Amino acid sequence: MSLFGHGLDAAVHKAFTRPVPKSAPAQMRYLVRQMKGTKAVAQMLRISQRTVERYVKNQIRKPRPDLAARLEREVKKRWQPQIRAQARRRAATSDGIVIDTRARIGYTAPIGTTDEDRIRHLTVALPPRYAARLFDAQEQGASEQQLREITAEGLKEVYFQDDGRRAGQLEEVRFTDIEHLEFDL
Repeated sequence: MSLFGHGLDAAVHKAFTRPVPKSAPAQMRYLVRQMKGTKAVAQMLRISQRTVERYVKNQIRKPRPDLAARLEREVKKRWQPQIRAQARRRAATSDGIVIDTRARIGYTAPIGTTDEDRIRHLTVALPPRYAARLFDAQEQGASEQQLREITAEGLKEVYFQDDGRRAGQLEEVRFTDIEHLEFDL
């Protein structure tokens, strides 16, 4: 998963009202309930149906690392769908999304000006329309580059142009060499 996709998912996961099941047997039981059967879970996780049944009965407790990662990813993907949708809807309509990043950000400017490309640590609240665009693009399977461009466009408008009050002729903001990226709703 991309850096941006993971960051957006992590922001939505913070909205969960109940913790995600921790143990492998509990996670497996949750998936069996969600997918209405052990066969579907076995196919999704690429393991045998009998192995799924043994996890459900607590006969196996500790999965190998690759299975543990797949299991956790699939549970988180399905956990509290209404809460996830509500958090995304709220960010896209009223609250917006906050981005905290340390990356090379800027645009072509005369050497020595404050807006030239350089490593910056920014915490910027993007308006709801950018949250909506990011979540929509993520749902449609957008690439890392497309999510980066939407974020750069938001940073251009909010940070560099101060919502249209300055740098009106600015065309493109570069957003590269990302060291840290975190989203919050």
